[in-house]
Order: sequence, then C-alpha cells, then structure tokens
Amino acid sequence: MAEAAAAALVKLIFDKLADEAFKKYARSQNIHSELKQLGSTLSQIQALLNDASHKEITDESVRLWLNSLQHLAYDIDDVLDDVATEAMHRELTPESEASTSMVRKLIPTCCTKFSLSHRLSPKLDRITTRLQHLEKQNPGLIVKGEKPKINTNRRTETSLPERDVVGREVETKKLLNQLLVGESSKENFSILPIVGLGGVGKTTLARILYNDTRVKDHFELMAWVCVSDECDVFKISETIFECVATENKQFKDVNQLQIALREQFKDKRFLLVLDDVWNQNYDDWEILVRPFRSGAAGSRVIMTTRQQDLLKKIGFNHVDNLESLSHEDALSLLALHALDVDNFDSHETLKPQAKGIVKKCGGLPLALKAIGRLLRTKTEGEEWDDVLKSKIWDLEK
Repeated sequence: MAEAAAAALVKLIFDKLADEAFKKYARSQNIHSELKQLGSTLSQIQALLNDASHKEITDESVRLWLNSLQHLAYDIDDVLDDVATEAMHRELTPESEASTSMVRKLIPTCCTKFSLSHRLSPKLDRITTRLQHLEKQNPGLIVKGEKPKINTNRRTETSLPERDVVGREVETKKLLNQLLVGESSKENFSILPIVGLGGVGKTTLARILYNDTRVKDHFELMAWVCVSDECDVFKISETIFECVATENKQFKDVNQLQIALREQFKDKRFLLVLDDVWNQNYDDWEILVRPFRSGAAGSRVIMTTRQQDLLKKIGFNHVDNLESLSHEDALSLLALHALDVDNFDSHETLKPQAKGIVKKCGGLPLALKAIGRLLRTKTEGEEWDDVLKSKIWDLEK
C-alpha cells in the first residue's frame, strides 16, 4: 500500500542524510543547516506514517496526503543525489587532482561556491517549506504517544482468532510444523519470522498459529505482545511478565524485571508472539531476549514485521515474504465481508466489478476487508461501479 512505499522512500532519504561522507561534504559547502532542517521536518512526518498505515484504505484524505508525500520524497531524493554527485566528484585521486589544479586556479572561489551552495540552498529551502506545509496539512494523523508505544497504535489487535479467515492453509501447515517440530538451534528458543507488506495478513496468520489446539497443548507458557515502531525493552518485558506470571509485581528497572522473567521461563517450553516489530536495533533485541535463554529447548518466538534488517542481523540470510492472497481467495474474502457469502455465485452480476476491485487491492486482505465493509449489503451494480471507479485508487498509480 501507499504508506509502505512512502515509508521506504523516507528511509532511503534518511540513509543518505546519515552517510558520513555526505555530511562532511555538506558541511564544507555550508548547506548542512538546510539539510538538518529538512531532516528534522521529515522526522515529524515519519512519526505519522504508522498511523497512516491503518487509515489509508478508508480515508481518502490520508491517501491524497500520502500521494503528496511520495511525490515530494522523489524531489528530495533528486536534490540529495545532486549533493552526493558533487561530493563524489570531490573525491578525486591525487593524479586527477593534480591535472585539474591549474583549471581550478583560474576559477574564482566565489564562483565555485556558487556552483553548489548558492544553487542548492534555495532548492533545499523550497523543499523544506513544502515539507512543512505538508506537515501542516496533516489529515488527522497522530503520533500515538512518544513512550511507551506498547499497545498504543494497535490497541484493537488481539491474540483471539478472527471469525472469517480465507486461504493461508499452505502457510499455516508449514509454520505449524516449524513451531511443533522445527530445527535444532544453538539457543533453547528459536525465531519464527512472518514478514510481509502492511495489510497482507501477518497478524492474522500469527493468530491462527497461536490459537491452534496443538500449539496450546505443546507449549507450557504462551504470551502475545503488540510491539510498535519503537522498541522499549522495559515495557515489552513488563507486558510479557504480566502474561506469564501468576502474581503482579512492580519493578524499578530492567535488571529486576528480567531476572524475574528469567525465573518464569526457566525450564519451561514457551511460545511468545511479538507482533508488529519495527525496531531494527540489534542491541535492544539482544537485551530483550536474555531471559528467554532460560526456557526449555523447543521454545519459540513468532515475530511479525515488515522489515528484514533485524532478522539479517540475528542470522536470517533469507526470509520468504508472506504473499498476497490468490485471486480466488481474495474474491471469497471480499464476498464474505461485503455480502456474507462465500463467493459470488449468487451475485453473478457483481462478479466483473468484484474482480476489478480484487485486482486493484492487490490481493491484500486488509484492503479487501475495508472495501468489503464499504460495500456491506450493497447489491446494486451501480454502487459497486462507483467504488471500482472511485478516486481512492488514484494513489496507487
């Protein structure tokens, strides 16, 4: 969806801004303050993207705002490429430096300054102004608390199973086998990642596994924690402790809490679900998992995430992304949420529009459910045509 694309672009920009050679050259050209201001404004917008992921499907103003952000991000990237290209040209070999020294002596210093800082400073100022204007146009998006971010931006998420789940039989069978049998690990616990785009059904699949009777019989302790884009080790550990402990306790610091958590896990086979992990900091992860090592062999941690950076850092060289639903399963899911039926056999006249909508949704369950709710109990072809031809799809073009 659009939020995922915008988030990827914003991350790319921050990666460029963080490059040491890039920053060094920006300082030498006196444009570092403009870049710092741009990065600061972009950070404020980045903080809103997680909320946008939950609203873009049903709120047209959010979709339009994300569209503007994407276009602006491309412009920002172009300007940063100009800076990076100039920086690369400055990194000359001694030989090439010598061959150009005579030419440089003929060019006044003021003119060489004008070639970059005077040329790019106005561009950076204009882009930052546009970015600030975009932030002010915020279509009701909010930053869900600064800290903690446990169970804040996903308060409606729960470990309990959904009523209507379509497809995922193959994925469920494969992951159940890994949960109940799995491979040997150096640790007493192993990670079972579920990776994919926002809205593809990672949490839904985790719920299926978590609520399977074989899984419940297999593990002695089970806990479900909704994480967020910021990993607060204390809050996550505290939530896990509340799930597995039989008594309530207050802890002064992470050390006390993790010692108690280690005792809870000691020699027990546990299953922990960390849902919606965004933080990619390996140090945070290493601290978080320390108590897990006291568990019995065969313990598992299911991690749902959109990103693979942390997984690579902890040893996953390749992870299969969760794919979108097949065309037939997507049609069935749309029928369930729009018409309370398993398919369109009893609504043949709506099939052409349904197929078009499924294609535009890209087989993403979250999008299909949202559109299904918009069309709830509507059986007139005109109403389905209106949705199919709506501007809500323009953002994805």
